[in-house]
Amino acid sequence: MLCAVYRSPKRVDTYLYIAHPADFSVLPEPLAKSFGEPKHVMTIALTDERKLARLSVAELKEHLQDPGYYLQIPPPPENLLKKELAK
Repeated sequence: MLCAVYRSPKRVDTYLYIAHPADFSVLPEPLAKSFGEPKHVMTIALTDERKLARLSVAELKEHLQDPGYYLQIPPPPENLLKKELAK
């Protein structure tokens, strides 16, 4: 299975994974609007040997089946003050 990866021009470090060839009609309208015009980053083959940074290939394949895409957003910034106060 091939997966196309797109970055958002509107949101920093936000990526959309979608089955190749890309069918953007699977995206909910609010997501498509807030994501902006997708900029192609790469196309990857989803094999069992491939390692992904934030989820497994099996999890990504599940997302590509339903709902038809995977949206990767950056983790929230670490609250250093809260961390220091918890000591």
